[in-house]
Amino acid sequence: MIIVNRESWNEIPLLHVVEAEKKEQPLPTLVYIHGYTSAKEHNLDIAYIIAEKGYRVLLPDCLLHGEREGDIKSEERELRFFEIVKQNIDDVESIYETLVTKHLLEKDRFGLAGTSMGGITTAAALTQFSWVKAAAILMGSPKLTAYAELQIQLMEKKMGELPIPEQEINLLLSELKEMDLSLQVEKLFGRPLFFWHGEEDNVVPFAHAYNFYEQAIDHYKNPENIRFFREMGRGHKVSRFAIVEFTNWLEYML
Repeated sequence: MIIVNRESWNEIPLLHVVEAEKKEQPLPTLVYIHGYTSAKEHNLDIAYIIAEKGYRVLLPDCLLHGEREGDIKSEERELRFFEIVKQNIDDVESIYETLVTKHLLEKDRFGLAGTSMGGITTAAALTQFSWVKAAAILMGSPKLTAYAELQIQLMEKKMGELPIPEQEINLLLSELKEMDLSLQVEKLFGRPLFFWHGEEDNVVPFAHAYNFYEQAIDHYKNPENIRFFREMGRGHKVSRFAIVEFTNWLEYML
């Protein structure tokens, strides 16, 4: 029987999805990060399918989302998007360390995946953590700096002059370059990496992911370790096709 436990790990609220009889056993584990304005509960369908395959799945709430939302206006949260991404990376490290401390991780079988903002987080985390053994980016961008520059342009059109000094913006872009996977492709180290993206996505550019994939595949001695599924006519919403392909890939690669 698959159970869903509401837990808090180092003040990070999360859902722990696993077969009941295996909950305290070391298992291959996936952390799945939700998208912007979403919450951990919205990825339970993916978590259930993966847990049925014998994995532990952890669904955390991101900063300023779900149980961590607090009293914040949408405009303020939008301005803090990349702060959220950076906090997500710290949260992933905290969750991993807790798994190891509790002896809940089977060998080194730790996977990371996410949707949209969660996919952006996943790409950035690959530049920081060699212990992420397999990763999946569903409609996210591995071009962190380019995506930030795009968002800044869009917010300037929407708000006019941004309520952030130019010096802070330049500092942010400098910090993001250190986590930008497209600028550090060598840090993939041939690790299994899955992409899914809808060709008609008007939120996170399809080209960011696909162009990166075309660049990255040349760095793989085993090109079967990197896969890109594109879906024609699909916008910024994960399809059933994407879920099936991702969960089947994960079972093979992690």
